Amino acid sequence: MLLENLLPNLSADINSIIIHVIAIVGIILLVYAIFLETEKRQDIIFMLSGICLFIYALFINNLIFMIATGGLVLASLVEFIEILLGIHKDTKYNLKKLVRKK
Repeated sequence: MLLENLLPNLSADINSIIIHVIAIVGIILLVYAIFLETEKRQDIIFMLSGICLFIYALFINNLIFMIATGGLVLASLVEFIEILLGIHKDTKYNLKKLVRKK
């Protein structure tokens, strides 16, 4: 009943409801990841949100959205692997260094 009030076009099919809930979780995770300070956690949350939104893109059969969310997952995965291998260093004060150089 709550989802039907929030999303009036939502069908009563259980698969459709599950896919829409996955999409909503993906959106919430994407917004949450922006506010995380630790890059490892941020990349993991970006990957999870991208996977959730990719599942939704498959459901609605939208190629552009599939490519965009797939790119998000791939970019987050690459950066996470770089952090684990020590190639990408997570420095906390990058912004302060950039501001001081000007």
